[in-house]
Amino acid sequence: MIFWKRSLPIAITFVTGVLFAAQYYVPHPASESLLSEASVWSQIIAGFAILLGVGSLLHTHYLKIRRGEAGWGYSAVMFLSMFIMLGAGMWSGGKTESTSFGWLYNYVMVALQGTMFSLLAFFVASAAYRAFRARTPEATVLLVAAILVMSGRVPLGEYLIPWIGAVSDWIMSVPNTAAQRGILIGVSLGGIATSIKIICGIERSYLGEGKD
Repeated sequence: MIFWKRSLPIAITFVTGVLFAAQYYVPHPASESLLSEASVWSQIIAGFAILLGVGSLLHTHYLKIRRGEAGWGYSAVMFLSMFIMLGAGMWSGGKTESTSFGWLYNYVMVALQGTMFSLLAFFVASAAYRAFRARTPEATVLLVAAILVMSGRVPLGEYLIPWIGAVSDWIMSVPNTAAQRGILIGVSLGGIATSIKIICGIERSYLGEGKD
């Protein structure tokens, strides 16, 4: 039992991880064919993963509704919306032009997305207000840079200070790009380290270990 639940998944992860890591450096038709075949299987697995995700989502919200937990009304709305969109999609055959599914998507889904993004603007403004308080030298640098960039991005700022636009462009193209590259390098190194830990069997959270 332990072999099927622990040793076999680790062995499969190790073999596939090493195989596809080596495949990237092998310019051979067989290697490219293997990658193409794996891509097809990846799409198939992703389809089953979506089914599992939807099943888990429905199960979680069903339990919340049955137990009458706080916010169960939102779960009921989720159920209702999901089945309405599913029924409309099946009824229209997946088409969006002049169908109920297209109407729901264009006039309900898109409107809700616009509302969500508009609300995010207030959260961004609130976070910026808290971050830009010059209590430390780092916060002061952030505040000055933000003022220069925002002033250089609006016509009024360039009208009042003609050189502010060039300064804003320099900040975005030099210090900002350098910081973004540093973050990407750190994320890449972290991804490589995590991948090595998973391939070598050190990181086993995908097996469900460490959970209550």
